[in-house]
Amino acid sequence: MQIAMLGLGRMGANMARRLLQGGHECVVYDRKPETVAQLVQEGATGAASLAELADRLTPPRAAWIMVPAGAMTDTTVMELASHFAAGDVIVDGGNSHFKDDVRRARLLAERGIVYLDAGTSGGVWGLERGYCLMVGGDAAAAKRLETVFRTLAPGPSGIPPSPGREPGGSAEHGYLHCGPAGAGHFVKMVHNGIEYGLMQAYAEGFDILRNANSEALPTDERYPFELADIAELWRRGSVVTSWLLDLSAAALARQPDLSGYSGFVQDSGEGRWTVQAAIDEAVPAEVLTAALYARFRSRQEHSFAEKMLSAMREGFGGHVEPTRK
Repeated sequence: MQIAMLGLGRMGANMARRLLQGGHECVVYDRKPETVAQLVQEGATGAASLAELADRLTPPRAAWIMVPAGAMTDTTVMELASHFAAGDVIVDGGNSHFKDDVRRARLLAERGIVYLDAGTSGGVWGLERGYCLMVGGDAAAAKRLETVFRTLAPGPSGIPPSPGREPGGSAEHGYLHCGPAGAGHFVKMVHNGIEYGLMQAYAEGFDILRNANSEALPTDERYPFELADIAELWRRGSVVTSWLLDLSAAALARQPDLSGYSGFVQDSGEGRWTVQAAIDEAVPAEVLTAALYARFRSRQEHSFAEKMLSAMREGFGGHVEPTRK
């Protein structure tokens, strides 16, 4: 299938590569010409502007946007829409707020353009592992792009359906149409809120292990644990096994004291939105809220737990700690 990819950053470029490897025709655009040139060398068709990108696509057209959420996404969606026509599809694969999706879908529908929101998880490893896709918007348009979703997604990956579940369905391949406009990003928002909680639990657990050798403890109750070994141990047969644990083990193997991290932990928005959704729904979310507040506190003082959080964020998403002045 022919599809455009706009925004060739950490994820966008690798998504284009995965599509190219899957036999799709990709038209690519980025504000950095050198980034476009690199993808052209790998088989993509380059465009120097959104107008040129639209001209290089055969109607009905489809374009996938991977730019930072907020004003930049708004600007890109509306500018691209000015070059698109009825029947074309625009997919926002960034981390937009679901209410923005509802608004954009309504605006584009007035022109006959279909807007899909695609929560995309996979980070810098997506090219190799595939991307988990949570899609919202018009069901018919989502069906039309199914070959794209299937190529980007991990596939069954040797994981059998859950016990009691009848085999079949796209969820087993790593993509799912979750509902109308905004549903995809709502699911991704909660996904990232849960991610905050899981990361915080690992970080605090390893901090407790690290401080088990504190001089404040009785001599015969001190334990000089090797954290890298414990992380490696838990990766095998433990009920807390996960990709986040894999990333933690790798970080500890490289740098046991995590001295290369300050412990300044950013939040990218979805954690706040998840807590706000919980408030709106009157649903208690103590763990997710505490995990968000821990990130706020990390910007004032840093513990080993926060260094663990930074290491995990770098591991799955390539997130680098900000340089502090």
